[in-house]
Parts: sequence; C-alpha cells; structure tokens
Amino acid sequence: MKTTIKALAASAFLLSAGTGASLAADAYDFDASHSQIIFSYNHLGFSTTYGMFSGFDGKAMLDMDDLSKSSVSLEINVADLLMTGWEGRDGHFKSPDFFNVGEFPIATFKSTSVEPTGEKTAKITGDLTILDQTKSIVLDAKLNQVGKHPQSQKDWAGFDASVTLIRSDFNLGKFAPFVSDEVDVKISVEMGKAE
Repeated sequence: MKTTIKALAASAFLLSAGTGASLAADAYDFDASHSQIIFSYNHLGFSTTYGMFSGFDGKAMLDMDDLSKSSVSLEINVADLLMTGWEGRDGHFKSPDFFNVGEFPIATFKSTSVEPTGEKTAKITGDLTILDQTKSIVLDAKLNQVGKHPQSQKDWAGFDASVTLIRSDFNLGKFAPFVSDEVDVKISVEMGKAE
C-alpha cells in the first residue's frame, strides 16, 4: 500500500512538472463586487464614450515565486453585465448590430502565457472570444497587492491590466471608422484565495 501511495505521488509530481503546472501556485476566485472592465472609444470625433462590465466571474492561479507560472481566466455574461449609463445605448450594444446577446451571450478570456516584465508587472497573452470569434490579445498587467484582506482576514490579491482592441476583429465593427474601431480597455480585479 505504501509503495502504491509513493508511486501515485511521484506520478502526480512528474505530471505537474511535465505540464508546466506549479506546485507553488495558489488558486484565487474573483471578487465580482470589486472587479470591473471599463472600455472607451471615440464617438464621431466629438466625444469619448465609456462603458463597463461589472460582476463577472473569473479565476486565477498566482505563483509569487515565478509569475510566468500564473494564469487567469474569466467569463462575462454580456447580456446581464454590460452598462453604458444610457438605457438606449445598452440595448443597442446588446442588439445584432454589436454583441448580439440573443445568440452570443457570453464572452471569455483565457490566458495562454504570462511573461514577467518587472517585479510586479507582466504581459498576459490569452484568447479572447466574443461573438464566437477568438483572437489572441496581450494585456499589460500590474499586480497591485497580495496580502490579508483587512476585513475578512482572508488571503487576497488584486491586479490592473489594459489593452487596446480592434472591435472589427470580433465582428463588432458597426459604424467604423466614424465611431472608432479602436477601443481602450482597462481592467481592475480583486480576488480571494479559493477555499
């Protein structure tokens, strides 16, 4: 029996090493109440218009000894979580002209690599899927803080990230270039260590 247990443990270690998984990485779940994605774009040259996704689910594996072994994924229910501050625009963005939430209600991101660029900064490459179109994007990310949450006393972490997207890459190019094809995206996430 002891031999079998040792063999299983050795196999698990070799499997994790072979797949690049890190035994030092900790699992975290996003705090939906403090995780937001803000996007902005130029409207006809006259103004900058803003919108937000808030309340989405996500997970991360965080390895403070080697950030390159970290990962992140998230899922956004566009139909429920898109807000622009004006009901008419919200409805238009959810229509077939843009996100077409009746057919494609969910957008996802899953990292494929993390490249540290400093002690607490990294480029996170991953697959973004919107309207069933998947493109590789690169987030410029900064780990803000890792430590105990002052109220819950649970292990907590937070990061910010940014990227500029070309919306026509995802079949979201309605009215371009009059309404800018480039969309600036800023992300801020809090997450608690999974129990």
